[in-house]
Amino acid sequence: MPPRPASAPQVPVMAAAAQLLRGAARAARAPPALARRALGSAPPPGVPATRGGPRWALAGALGGLGLGLGLWRRRAAMAAGEEEEDEEEERLRRRFMAPPVSGLRELRRRRRELRSRMELLIMETQAEVCRALAAVDPGAAFAVDTWERKEGGGGISCVLQDGDVFEKAGVNVSVVFGQLSEEAARQMRSRGKTLKASADGKLPFCAMGVSSVIHPKNPHVPTMHFNYRYFEIEEADGTKQWWFGGGTDLTPTYLNEEDAVHFHKTLKEACDKHDPKLYPKYKKWCDDYFFIKHRGERRGIGGIFFDDLDSPSKEEVFQFVQSCAKAIVPCYIPIVKKHCHDAFTPEEKQWQQLRRGRYVEFNLVYDRGTKFGLLTPGSRIESILMSLPLTARWEYMHTPPESSREAEILEVLRNPKDWVH
Repeated sequence: MPPRPASAPQVPVMAAAAQLLRGAARAARAPPALARRALGSAPPPGVPATRGGPRWALAGALGGLGLGLGLWRRRAAMAAGEEEEDEEEERLRRRFMAPPVSGLRELRRRRRELRSRMELLIMETQAEVCRALAAVDPGAAFAVDTWERKEGGGGISCVLQDGDVFEKAGVNVSVVFGQLSEEAARQMRSRGKTLKASADGKLPFCAMGVSSVIHPKNPHVPTMHFNYRYFEIEEADGTKQWWFGGGTDLTPTYLNEEDAVHFHKTLKEACDKHDPKLYPKYKKWCDDYFFIKHRGERRGIGGIFFDDLDSPSKEEVFQFVQSCAKAIVPCYIPIVKKHCHDAFTPEEKQWQQLRRGRYVEFNLVYDRGTKFGLLTPGSRIESILMSLPLTARWEYMHTPPESSREAEILEVLRNPKDWVH
């Protein structure tokens, strides 16, 4: 077996170009046949030797130089592009609380797909809210906990506990996929979804979202909750159903009308950028959704809420969700700053604990997201139950005195108000 020829040495592009030019110059001074041999470009048999000559050799050399310079430019452009991508990934990494579930490179590769854009939005929302809360409560720090789901996907839980301002504040991101459980599919069908499973009953799905519940220490600072999510299901014939859901709502222990107006007005402005009809529609939906049936009262003073939103188009709904997510910090943080140092009495703290009991009742009995999480195999229970406060209280047959501030908030919870007209 003949020995394998040695590989040609790697010559830098500019050096190769110089060699070609020197070869061309020598060829110009040499007889035609020598010039062709010197350049390794002798014509095939049957081609007259007079054809081309030194000028042909020089043209070949210059052509080689052009190819070399073109290759150098392409490699330089590729290197510059890769460097820019690395820098952008590093900027994103610094902006987020942790690396995204799908990975930065994968999100960049699919950056035009809505699923990637939604994952970037929920990552940005998580980081923005966490930094805003940390700025108000600088003595505390978020514990950042990344987790994986063996059935597919994972999430990032950011939780602050026992701060000076916040007793518990959690902001979660989850990106999960796999096969929808029968219980979860049944729950979706119960609200009008027509899901056509394959013969073996499988329904591939992808769900992602950002959710948060913030429980302050001071009873004059309200609890706030938000959730924005995207859902996609592939049916047996390959058709994909998709929809968005979410909302932001406020649960004060004591009513402050100025705060209620600010909160609702900020959310209305976000909705009005897309359609003036959206805020009144989603405000009513919020009041109806957060109704504690067995108590005959709402969980809080509302905000906006929507689900199964799949029109007018995927892009338009995404832009609306993005506007709502950007309104979270401005609708809530000014209220926290305004009241976090207010004085309060032990009786006011006790009323806060009783109202938190109502919060727990709604989340465990009625909340759609909690139910879905508990019904999804491989869900992370700690992250699902992050919404619960550290402390709460239940008293037998507690009734506040008439005309008290406690009775005032109960009246609003039983009969929702219009805060912006």
